[in-house]
Formats: sequence, structure tokens, C-alpha cells
Amino acid sequence: MPGRFKLFVTCFVLSISLGTNTLIAQMLRDSNSSNLIKKNIDCIYNLQFEDAHEIYIKIKKTYPSHPALFLLSGLSTYWQNYPLLYTNSAHISFEEDLRQCIRLSEKNKNKAFEAEYLLTNLCARGMLLKFYDDNNHILEVIPLVTSTYKYLRHSFDLADACKDLNYYTGAYNFYREAYPEVYPVYKPLALLLPSGNKEKGLKELHYAAINSIVLRAESYFFLATIYLNFENKYEKSIIYCKTLHVMYPDNVAYLALYLKNLMLLKRYDETEKLINAYKNETGNEFSQAQLLVFEGLLYEKKYHDYNHALELYHSGISKISTFGQYGNECIAYAYFGMSRISYINSDKVAGKKLHQKAMSLGNFKKINFDE
Repeated sequence: MPGRFKLFVTCFVLSISLGTNTLIAQMLRDSNSSNLIKKNIDCIYNLQFEDAHEIYIKIKKTYPSHPALFLLSGLSTYWQNYPLLYTNSAHISFEEDLRQCIRLSEKNKNKAFEAEYLLTNLCARGMLLKFYDDNNHILEVIPLVTSTYKYLRHSFDLADACKDLNYYTGAYNFYREAYPEVYPVYKPLALLLPSGNKEKGLKELHYAAINSIVLRAESYFFLATIYLNFENKYEKSIIYCKTLHVMYPDNVAYLALYLKNLMLLKRYDETEKLINAYKNETGNEFSQAQLLVFEGLLYEKKYHDYNHALELYHSGISKISTFGQYGNECIAYAYFGMSRISYINSDKVAGKKLHQKAMSLGNFKKINFDE
């Protein structure tokens, strides 16, 4: 898939990702149940899976065939196996849970419960789309994107009835306008879609971040990535990155996002403290590989120890490459760094090649840590 079209699909996926009975309305409107759902999701995002399972059992006793149960199960599988690769057999139960959530959600015929069923439907579809896109399964992405669009548009009709749906309206409003601005080649395609409003979209996402039951973390994450990658407003994005890290200190994806933001702001001391606190921990190999790249940036930028920086970059690239395109963005940062060091060492030929390699891997070309 061409790079920019891949990114366009990815942005659509981001805009809807996390993010048969009539008990759903009772579940989300009942304070006890909604609080249990919040606690369950918070535990999952902070990788506290035993605690999450105990809460899940409590929810299941009251609502044994609720669509949200399958959503929560799929969400747990995703984060227990992050990054979830297609080579991991856990993807089978992940897909089955989310497909079942979609089927049950779409069986609802009661208008009074429509908003809540729409939420579980969109969340499940969004998680599937993200999984397929991250694993480059374009043949799964295209039909799911096509069938999901009508539900995404329907969220505008029901956002007042379900606060979480402001995540979807906000995501659409922002990306419908922002993406063609960054990549003008897609303006003709964007014209086929209803207009958006970036400012309104950001407000809706912020509202979702404060008020959501299910999509609080995803709303904060979306705001963080928008201000980082599209707006390049690093002082603004750090608010959301830090909030995510404080809420979910054990989440490796949010840690990497926070480190990236701190490095872009040249807050090297804070970056170093975090790296030292988390490196060499047993557990997520993907996170440890990313930490090597950020540590390489630290030794390049703070200490100007270029030899050690190169060692860390090479080690990070070697380890993170086993995770496929999940690691491309972080690998690009390593190649940008190696390119800068080559130019410092007066090797312009190598510097140019390494820079081209970085540009081919990174989606957001302005984030290169050159300055």
C-alpha cells in the first residue's frame, strides 16, 4: 500500500479506535455498573490484568450476555499481547470477541438504547481496524472501513445521548479538515465527505476525555497525538501525554509517547529519569526496544556521546524490527539520529542515505529531533 494512502487509512482507523438484549442501557446508566466498567478499563490500560479480570467477573454476573463484555475481553487481550501481531495466536480470540460484540450490538432494535449499542459497535470496529491496519491487512481494512462509515456518521445524531460518542464526532471533525491540509493530494477524496471543523473537533475530544466512561484514555491519547504529530504544538501535547502517563504509569505505549514529547521539548533530565526507572525491567520487549532508541537520542543530544548513541540506535533497530511496522516510527528516529552523527563525522554520503531511510519509515516527517 502506498505510504500516504496507508497513512490516510490509518488516520481513519485512529478516528474510530479506542474508541441482543436490552441491558446495555441499564448497564451504562447504572452508576454501579458504569463505575465497574471504568475500573475495569483503567486496570486494563495500566496492564493490571488480574485486577481487571476480577472486576470483569463482577460485571458478567449481572450482565452475562452484554455486548460490552466481549469488548472488554477483546481490549484485555489486545493490551496483554501489545503489540498484538498476527503471528500471535491470541489474535483469534481477540477477533472473535470483537466480532461477537458487533453482532450483538447490531441486533438492537430498541431506539431508547440506540446510542449505547452504537458505542459498543464503534469501539469494537475501531479496535479491529487498528489491529488490521497495524498488521498491514489491507484486505480486511477496506471492507470494514466501508461498513463502519455509516455508524461513524450516525454518532453525530446520538452524541448528546452518549458522552463517549463525542470521541467519534471530534475525531471526524478534526481529521476531515486536517488530513487534506497536511497531504493536499487527498483533497479530492475529502471533498466526497461531509465537511468537518478542526476547532470543534478538538473541543469534542476534550469533552470526551473529561466525561467518557469507555473512551477516556483513547480521547486523551488522540489529543496528545494530534498536538504532537499534526499541530506540532509540543507544549500543548505534553499536558495530555503527562496525564496519560500519570493515569497509566505501567502502560508502555503511553510511556513512549511521553518520552517522545519530553525529548522534543529538550527536557533531557526528565527523560533520563524515566528511562532509568523503566529500562532493564522484565516484561514488554517492544517497550525495552523503544527505550534503547530514546536512550540513544539522550546520549546524542544531552551528552554528545556519539559512539554510545550509535550503539544504542543499532541495538534498538535490531530489537524493534522484529515487531514489523509497529516499530517503524521509532526506528525512523534512530535513523535520523544516525544520519546526524554521520554528518558530524563528515560522512555526507552515509548521512544522506540514513536520512532517506528515516524519511521512508516515518509518517510524520517534521518529527526528526534535528533541532
